This record gives sequence, structure tokens and C-alpha cells, in this order.
Amino acid sequence: MSDDLLLDGAGRYAGPIVDAHHHVWDLERNLYPWLTPEILVPHRYGDYTAMKRTYRAEDYLADVDGLGIAATVYMEAEWDPTDPLGETRYIEEVHSATGVPGAMVAQAWLAAPDVAATLAAQAASPLVRSVRHKPGGPTSPADVDSGGRSLMSDDTWRAGYALLAAYGLHFDLQTPWWNLPEARRLAEDFPDTTLVVNHSGVLLDRHPETIARWRRALEEIAAAPNVVIKASGLCVEGEPWTTDLNRDVILDMVRIFGADRVMFGSNFPVDGMFVSYRGLLETYQEVLSVLPARDQWAVFAGTAERVYRPAPLGA
Repeated sequence: MSDDLLLDGAGRYAGPIVDAHHHVWDLERNLYPWLTPEILVPHRYGDYTAMKRTYRAEDYLADVDGLGIAATVYMEAEWDPTDPLGETRYIEEVHSATGVPGAMVAQAWLAAPDVAATLAAQAASPLVRSVRHKPGGPTSPADVDSGGRSLMSDDTWRAGYALLAAYGLHFDLQTPWWNLPEARRLAEDFPDTTLVVNHSGVLLDRHPETIARWRRALEEIAAAPNVVIKASGLCVEGEPWTTDLNRDVILDMVRIFGADRVMFGSNFPVDGMFVSYRGLLETYQEVLSVLPARDQWAVFAGTAERVYRPAPLGA
């Protein structure tokens, strides 16, 4: 596709878009413990009660209608942890009925005794490209400074992680930026596994000191060539979504990783508590319009196509 077809008259991206991180869920049919009425877990966005509603593929398609979404990647949604394969079967069914998603990140508990069997079964799915297991651990930079570590340093968990390459699976990592130095060691120890940093390294605020330390953490993990990052999950508790709030941090990710290692993700319906899909997308299009057309294409489509190989929407 020529550069002229990728951009509109104002230099904003107008080509095909791959949404590298979204959810769908049917709360009447399936169990997601954190979305049940009686449970409210700590969340970086605060009270997420507004999310506790069914959001099917049809709802997602309505949100993205006319916005150029060419393919999507489903992210595991903390489904019933006793049945990780049940979520994969459900999403395969959703894909067959709606064409959404074109690929998925599945649930897998890396420290579980049956992790090898789970990974083998997940890898056998035509949709699964990666797995996620949030490693927990330090909840603040001070916890790291005092010696706290996550499951990324646990021998049993790492033994499960070591199996990913044999099954051709990536790993999607959701952890706050202060744990990224630990993640760099993980990436270096297992260079044959692509590590995908979720949600921009979980940036919780925009205080100058936080931003400075977040940048340094990204620079450290970006030194590992098998790491890519999703420019996603940038909402801030108690703050309205604005382009100015997110301009510098989106461009920071591209500067640090390079466009070929950054991908757009909507995190819908979660980020829908703060902004419409169109409003979210317009922020990224405006912010990235300062980049060359090919770099914009990489962030909006190319990186995710390479990493996740999603089937086109509707295929």
C-alpha cells in the first residue's frame, strides 16, 4: 500500500488497523470472577463497576463500525481460572459466528503442575498466539527497592515460561513499569520467546517523576530485542481522556522501542469507561501524525500483524 493511501490530507493514518488488545465477554453465560456483582478487586482505574456488563463481539463490532479495523486480537479476560481451555473454546465459537477475533492471547498458569498439557492444548488452537499469566509481585517502586520480586523470579513459574518457545507461543506480560527490569532479565534468559509488554507498562499517573522513571524502565527492557510493547491502557483514574494527556507518552514508546516494536490496542470495553472507541482512535491518529507514514502503519497494523498473525476481520 502506497504512503498516499495510508494517510489522509492532514497526515493522519487512514489505513487498515489491527486492534492488538481487546476483550469480549458474556456475563450471563460464562464466569469471570472479577466481573461478578459481589466482587470488586483492586484495579488501576479504580471502581470498575461500569464494566460489569455483557460485551459481546456484536457490541465490539458496533463500536468499531466505520473506523477501519481490519483485524483484532482478543486478550484473555480472567475467565474462571479452573478452566483455561474453556475460554479458548468459547472464543473459537465467537470467531466462527462473528469473525472476531482473528487471534487470541489465552489463559495459562505457568506454575501449575499441568502447565505443559495446557500449553500444548492452547497452542493447538488455530487462534492462540500467546498466553498471559499476570505475575503479581511488588506494588510500588519502594517494594522493588526493598528486594521484592514477582513470579518472574520464581523457579517453578520460570520452568513453565521455558516451555513457551517449544510450543511456538509468545508471552503477554501485564506488570507495572517498576517491575520491567525484572522482566528484562526474563527476556534475556529466554531469547527465543517474544515478550509483549501490555498496557504501556501500566503507567498509573502523569507526575513528572513517574514519567521519568517509567521512561528509564522502558529504555531498560527495550534493550532486549525480543520485547515489543502495546500502546494501550493509558487511561488514568480520576482523569478525563484527552489527547494532550497521552501525546508525549505515546511518542515516548515509539522513540524508545521504534515503530516496528509498538502496536495499538484499544483495551475495549475497559477503556470505554473513559472514552469512545472513535475518540480513542482519533487521539492515536493525531499524536502519531508527526511520524512517517510507514511508522504510523507499523504502530497501527504492521507490528501486530507480524507478532500475532491475526486473520482478517470476518474471515
